[in-house]
Amino acid sequence: MGVAVSSWPLARAVSMAGGLGVVSGTALDTVLVRRLQEGDFGGDVRRAMAHFPLPDVVEEVLERFFRPEGKAPDEPFEILPLYRRVVSMGRERLIMLANFVEVFLAREGHDGPIGINLMTKIQIPNLASLYGAMLAGVDAVLMGAGIPREIPGALDRLAAHERATHRLVVEGDGEGESAELSFDPRAHFADPVEGLRRPAFLAIVSTDSLATILGRKASGHVDGFVVEAPSAGGHNAPPRDRSSRTASGEPLYGPRDYADLERIRGLDRPFWVAGGAGSPEGLREAQAAGAAGVQVGTLFAFCEESGIDDDIRRSVLEDVREEHVHVFTDSAASPTGFPFKVVEVEGTLSDGEVHADRERICDLGYLRTAYRRPDGRIGFRCPAEPVETWVKKGGAREETEGRKCVCNGLLATVGLGQARGEGKAEPPIVTAGDDLVALGAFLSGRTSYSAADVMRYLVSESLQEEKKAE
Repeated sequence: MGVAVSSWPLARAVSMAGGLGVVSGTALDTVLVRRLQEGDFGGDVRRAMAHFPLPDVVEEVLERFFRPEGKAPDEPFEILPLYRRVVSMGRERLIMLANFVEVFLAREGHDGPIGINLMTKIQIPNLASLYGAMLAGVDAVLMGAGIPREIPGALDRLAAHERATHRLVVEGDGEGESAELSFDPRAHFADPVEGLRRPAFLAIVSTDSLATILGRKASGHVDGFVVEAPSAGGHNAPPRDRSSRTASGEPLYGPRDYADLERIRGLDRPFWVAGGAGSPEGLREAQAAGAAGVQVGTLFAFCEESGIDDDIRRSVLEDVREEHVHVFTDSAASPTGFPFKVVEVEGTLSDGEVHADRERICDLGYLRTAYRRPDGRIGFRCPAEPVETWVKKGGAREETEGRKCVCNGLLATVGLGQARGEGKAEPPIVTAGDDLVALGAFLSGRTSYSAADVMRYLVSESLQEEKKAE
């Protein structure tokens, strides 16, 4: 769901309709401070902040970032410093606050379950993000885009008010070289926080072999799996055969790139099927294979409660109705090296001219990769940053070709893009699953729909078909 597409209003609506509502935890510190700079006109962010158990932190953040009148459209947002390996106490507290706010608002006013989705690839803020979400009572943590092997044990330690660690993946590390990331709740709270509990951990996997490894060798208990097929939106796992391409240049997935659900069923953990499963038929097929249910992204991404900018949402839905919509699996777009599904929308980074016109800049850095410098120190780089900067850091020039700034692009998609001067602003990048093209049948002529409409469609029609079968 990218950045703030599955934000608190959507997660709350899904949960109230009977599902597990999941907020995106990606870049929430930036999302928080930009919402405050825009004026927080509904007061939701500040209402949630008032419940954060470190009031001094709330006061400092409001003093620095809150603008009661909002900011002018051409005025740039104040940005946060790029992450370093060692995170300051102040930044840790901002990360905690941001995740607390999102989960608090998603849980407000009902008893339904709320989860948070974090990317394993974005390593540095994850431990503080987890703790902030736990302070707000998050029920489940979902993590993919990497191998979250150390996260279950970290959740155990955080719930016990103990220091949690995990290894920092560093490109170029040799045998015996390693680096560690850590977060200690005791640096922020002298005593254990009352009522803190360990959320369920659901690993997002694309293969049954990875599920088996995590089920047996993770640092703590894995409570279940989200099994993602290559048709899912956002980042996809690369195909096993990386040399094969479709006629349009997309990665070609074969039978070996799909998880064996029977083997996952044998792990005796609940699992949910994701990717092309957002339909009553998909739900029934998943349950017939032993799944507890399905994870749905694309249908919810374009509903009324979604965080996607209204103009972009309307444009995509119009393309769907007119059968002009196209989703391209781009192997080069994301700096992560993972294929990334991009919806072709006019005026966005899917347009070659728009991409070429954008000045390369890396001022958010969430998808930067840690690497070992020649002097032994750890640096950070991104193939979407200015080409010469990347090359000076030891990167190959050809690795910059076709790369898009996903960080800035996804923030622009939810209306939080940076102003760049001279009337320019960061162009959006829209992602969705392959089944976006089938959304027209669900719309049935409608121009908009709610999260509750999606839930009724998935559950009610599935039950009706089951009764017919009986």
